[in-house]
Amino acid sequence: MKKNILLFCFLLPCLMSYAEKHATEVKPLDGERWYGAYAAKAFAGTPFKDITFQPYLADEKRKDLRVDNRGNQAAPLLLSSKGRYVWSDEPFAFELKGGTLLLYSDHEQMEPIAAGKTLREAYLAAMRKHFPASGKTPNPLMFKMPQYNTWIELGTEQNQKDIIKYADDVIRNGFPTGVFMIDDKWSNHYGNFEFNPVAFPDPKGMVDYLHTKGFRVMLWLTPFVSPDSKEFKHLLRQKALVLRADNRTPALIKWWNGYSACLDLTKPVAVDWLRTQLKSLQTRYGIDGFKFDAGDFDFYHKGSRVFPNDDTNTTGQQQAEAFGKLGTEFDFNEFRAAWKNGNQPLAQRLQDKGYSWDELKLLVPDMISAGLIGHPFTCPDLIGGGLIQTFENIDYGKFDQALLIRSAQVQALMPMMQFSVAPWRVLDSTHLGIVRQAALLHARMGDYIYSLAQQAAKDGEPIVRHMEYAFPGEGFEGISNQYMLGDRYLVAPVVDKVATGTAAIRTLKLPKGNWVDDLNKKHKGGQTITIDVPLNRLVYFTRQ
Repeated sequence: MKKNILLFCFLLPCLMSYAEKHATEVKPLDGERWYGAYAAKAFAGTPFKDITFQPYLADEKRKDLRVDNRGNQAAPLLLSSKGRYVWSDEPFAFELKGGTLLLYSDHEQMEPIAAGKTLREAYLAAMRKHFPASGKTPNPLMFKMPQYNTWIELGTEQNQKDIIKYADDVIRNGFPTGVFMIDDKWSNHYGNFEFNPVAFPDPKGMVDYLHTKGFRVMLWLTPFVSPDSKEFKHLLRQKALVLRADNRTPALIKWWNGYSACLDLTKPVAVDWLRTQLKSLQTRYGIDGFKFDAGDFDFYHKGSRVFPNDDTNTTGQQQAEAFGKLGTEFDFNEFRAAWKNGNQPLAQRLQDKGYSWDELKLLVPDMISAGLIGHPFTCPDLIGGGLIQTFENIDYGKFDQALLIRSAQVQALMPMMQFSVAPWRVLDSTHLGIVRQAALLHARMGDYIYSLAQQAAKDGEPIVRHMEYAFPGEGFEGISNQYMLGDRYLVAPVVDKVATGTAAIRTLKLPKGNWVDDLNKKHKGGQTITIDVPLNRLVYFTRQ
């Protein structure tokens, strides 16, 4: 009994909080399904059996945009397959019960807007009103050629010698050159923007060398500041740090690399300081752009995983939105976590995933979802996944080489494609050749892919499109393992494990019309087909 009383006392503030919200009950239209809010349905590492993809189920647990961005992009937007949408300028919570959509807001009484009869019409109406196209894209190279990130190979041991070796290996193994990202711990400490002189004896020479080889160089950064540094003392005096709720004490935020103070990016003094550091790196060393990491909501406020009981003087949404706005000043940029800023010239990346077949299945659904909340310029994580722990625990004598191939094929016909684990280190020559083919395919399609980015910058439409978005009324509402690349190509990658030496069996649904597959075989649309897909094949169809 005492235990139940304590539990009730713990839950009472939450129950009272929800009772105080504006609540809206949205009855479903016949056959209506809902999409949106998040790019990622679940955190990486979530048991696959617990994951469902968008559209949301008729009974869907409560999701709260106020405290959770799922480690990825998020927006206060829900879209209906029947042409309705929900938008709020502020974060809200929602759930579904028996097909009825329940909305909870601290700020307003929310109502769905009837914009048409299809998912596309709902998206276009919401986009034009709330996050219209900016007319700009990230740098063309980010789309046209594969990208390379040093995280999996070097972790927090970034150094000049191994970075140059990685770049040389890209060329030596016949892969196209493109964007090159130097990841965590290139600097002395967090909040410091000087190369570690021991690990990087000649950073300007390194960058110049990479440029001569055809690469453009980006550096990783976060808004965090080591609390025992001179930068911390300076920023505290300037009132440029996130404070606790008392508005006096700097908040020490727990993140994956420990405890740090954090720039308050809602304050011009903090943004100006960070911008100055980044522009200085470009001037002194020739750095082309930056990977902006750790804009997650839950680093900042009460009710999150990081601050379950305490609070700060800001919100994660404010920080993430301000972070993104700074990023638009650099045409080479990347963001893993974002709030709003839809259709701005920002390169987004899906959250880090593990090296597993289950997590490979997340890529296409999450890429589709990113497009539906206004982020067309998106990269589907690192090839093979970005969770470094899963590579540290791998027995490379038993390494599943087919998985890396299928991961590369998923990315080959996406807006962006990014390597991290070095394929030439973990694959034999036969499997390496197939991965190389995927990289070269992306390069061959680069001009077309960038043309889609340019079009998205004008009309705001996704590059990776849900089949229901492209072909309403043909029964594609729940299909999330194939997609349209623009309006020309239907792509259906294999994401299932099969026995070694066995071709995968791929079942897919073709829309009405005439289609030609990657082997130049003609197909009549409006039917479901089954085909054999050997390991060296990526299935895609051209619309006639």
